[in-house]
Amino acid sequence: MLRLQVGQFWSGDLGLTLMTISVGFLVFVVTPLRQTGLRERAFFDLVVLALMISAALTVQHSWNSKIFMIVIVVATTIVLITARIHPSAWLREWASLLVTVTLLIYVRVVLLVMFRGGPVTWSRIQGGICAYLFLGMAWASTFQLIEQLHPGSFQFMSPALNMDDLTAKLTYYSFANLTTVGSDISPLSPFARSMTIAEAVVGQLYPAIFIGALVAMAMQTRSQTNSHH
Repeated sequence: MLRLQVGQFWSGDLGLTLMTISVGFLVFVVTPLRQTGLRERAFFDLVVLALMISAALTVQHSWNSKIFMIVIVVATTIVLITARIHPSAWLREWASLLVTVTLLIYVRVVLLVMFRGGPVTWSRIQGGICAYLFLGMAWASTFQLIEQLHPGSFQFMSPALNMDDLTAKLTYYSFANLTTVGSDISPLSPFARSMTIAEAVVGQLYPAIFIGALVAMAMQTRSQTNSHH
């Protein structure tokens, strides 16, 4: 019964709508304000966590995949909390790595939910936006891991004061790079430059592929509708 209700929640517009609003607020409001010491990010992290686990349970794939996702998400949460309570370099590096993996899993789950059978609706467009935001966040975590492993990989106008400040700066850099707008932060190390180029390429290809996939789904749905008539 619970799985049926969760499935109905994600089959409509509500699931992806709440996800997109939560992630959008997290990216555009909460993360930039972490530079000022805002601590309310934990609430939105928990909202996104609960939504993604419920979405994973409704997607048609093996239980092994579902269990793997839940284990990774729980491990990421534990490491993040531990790194906050007992800050150390290696814990923060592991936290950045696990956050990157978790966000990429989130992208996969959102796309699976979005491309399930059915007509093209507003919720599918929201799902594409949500996956795009998750990609930007995943690259920000990757950049943060690079900077932690090799300090000086990025040149900032002003040095990061703490980890929250570094997260905010690299999130800004990631989305500026994903949208090819450009920023005042420069990659200096070879690996940082390679990942920057990769993100810029994905930022260009994703909208084209996403729009093409929606058009193909709309044409398929229309063809099936016409065949029934």
